[in-house]
Amino acid sequence: MIGKITKFLNEVRVEFKKVTWSTREELIGSTAVVIVTILLLALFVGIVDALLSAAITVVFRIF
Repeated sequence: MIGKITKFLNEVRVEFKKVTWSTREELIGSTAVVIVTILLLALFVGIVDALLSAAITVVFRIF
């Protein structure tokens, strides 16, 4: 059991050495893209919601 755990931890250490971590600039750029995308999506959903609400209000006033 301990041998399997030791082997696993050694393999994890080897794999961690292969990882390439993002630079600070890449991380900031990616974060900015995510924030802008979320804001645009929120704006789009808000506009669609307002339009659909107005359309439903008009439909209910007619009937």
